[in-house]
Amino acid sequence: MRLIFYLFSLLFISNCSLNKDSQYWTEDTIKKKDEQKNFSKILEKSKDITSMTLEEYKIYIEDYTKKSKYPDISK
Repeated sequence: MRLIFYLFSLLFISNCSLNKDSQYWTEDTIKKKDEQKNFSKILEKSKDITSMTLEEYKIYIEDYTKKSKYPDISK
């Protein structure tokens, strides 16, 4: 009984969730690694934009705008 109490109190204190729909349970690390690998290839091609495909260029521009210092005026 004491062990169960300590376990629940630890979960409560650390704000852990047992919900399987939580982002930490459903995060797909393999897919994320593949996307990161593809993105690194796109960054290598970014030196010569003409060698990029339209999809690669779109991904490159989206990342570039996320990292820009300028405010988002579309709001």
